[in-house]
Amino acid sequence: MASYDLFIERVKDIHKFGAIQGHLGWDQETIMPAKGAKSRSEIMSWLAREQHNRITDDNLAKLITELESNPSLNADQQANVREVRRRYDKAVKLPTEFVAEFALARSQALVAWQEARAASDFSKFKPFLGKLISMTNQKIDYYGVETTRYDVLLDEYEFGMKVSDYDPLFAGLKSKLVPLLQKIMEAKKSNPDPNLPPEMTFPVDAQTEFCKIVSQATGFDFEAGRMDASTHPFSAGLWPGDTRFTTRFDEKDPFSCLYAVMHETGHALYEQGLDTDHSFTPRGDAVSLGVHESQSRFWENQVGRTPAFWKVAIPWFKEHFPESPDWSPEELNRIANCVEPGFIRVEADEVTYNLHIMLRYELEKKIFNDNLSVDDIPQAWNQMFEEWFSMKVPEDRLGCLQDIHWSMAAFGYFPTYTLGNLYAAQLLDAMGDELGDINAIVESGNWLPMLDWLRTNIHQNGSKYTPSELIKLATGIPPTPQPFINYVEKKYGELYNL
Repeated sequence: MASYDLFIERVKDIHKFGAIQGHLGWDQETIMPAKGAKSRSEIMSWLAREQHNRITDDNLAKLITELESNPSLNADQQANVREVRRRYDKAVKLPTEFVAEFALARSQALVAWQEARAASDFSKFKPFLGKLISMTNQKIDYYGVETTRYDVLLDEYEFGMKVSDYDPLFAGLKSKLVPLLQKIMEAKKSNPDPNLPPEMTFPVDAQTEFCKIVSQATGFDFEAGRMDASTHPFSAGLWPGDTRFTTRFDEKDPFSCLYAVMHETGHALYEQGLDTDHSFTPRGDAVSLGVHESQSRFWENQVGRTPAFWKVAIPWFKEHFPESPDWSPEELNRIANCVEPGFIRVEADEVTYNLHIMLRYELEKKIFNDNLSVDDIPQAWNQMFEEWFSMKVPEDRLGCLQDIHWSMAAFGYFPTYTLGNLYAAQLLDAMGDELGDINAIVESGNWLPMLDWLRTNIHQNGSKYTPSELIKLATGIPPTPQPFINYVEKKYGELYNL
């Protein structure tokens, strides 16, 4: 079919621009020399302009229209046309120069955020954040508002999701999680958690090797990817055969690195598991960030924070940290699952984690629906955090500067983490129904049956279906928060004898 062949050739070219942007973004966050920032920003701006010109090309639009009325397209081809139509309809509303300027501003803001975070000084980031918020509001105006301004941003990261969906979801979760947290904190008074010895250090080299063993055990192919260090852990599926992820290190806490690695490995496994027959096309892409986060949270929590995991991992742990106490798997699991309100989202336990997401969600609503000034963001953050967590934020690094997302203008991204938690619990139930006792599989040390199940039910499907369709196909029921609520109540009820 000549028209589809021409269409897919153009689409692949557009995707390759995105792959190059991803590679340069990874480089910027890991190994780029500081003095390369100016040139890198200009290059990222140019790439964004060129990619935008191609996605908004009139000839591509004609091909999309022609193919939409073609009854002979198969399901994979229809998925490509559907997704490119959705992207074209959004892209064509944005002027090319705006897209280029926005890419430049994001690249500059990332460098400023890294410096501000290191100095724990919001003022160094404030003008850059202000510009990103202003330009994001311009983008919202270009797209057009049907419900609320923030809905426009939410839709970019999880298609179809709105404030009217998230508000009741978060309210329902909060009504279950806050009482559970209160019960746990009361139980801890008579059943305290074991702790890492405050005098002990865990060398970075040893943490690196330990975490690589764990990542490899999950199925990550280091011949088709690599692990590096960055300010904020992330994963980048650049192109087939090259998937990269990062972590960060704290010599006093090896769990910070371990669970960052398991989280990012989950993302990376998804990218390595995509169907290469559809490379550089929407059909070959991960379907959404919510589904992407389900993969990272599954490996980090449902596998990594279990006694079964530690029964497998404890020999690796003792080999790399021979001076550590003679902990049992159960003790290491208690340390890994310690419920304790803290400042840092990525290090939060499963009970408090979603509260961190809700805080960011509420702040982003205030920024875009209620015009919260950039000057007031630190105060608003700190006030809300103290109300929710009963803790005073001592410095910006532990408050509104901790996450990378705003430096990338990724407003609306955070709620997908909660969706990921919900999807992961639902997938765990369905996987158990099909494979049997998941704890037994984890304890066996052969984790490939779990990866194979995810490959078949999630990864290989790419964007053939919408996120909600995919979850329903994989689990037999539409997305629902109940499996997650059941999961945390059971897990932490057992851990703390509630």
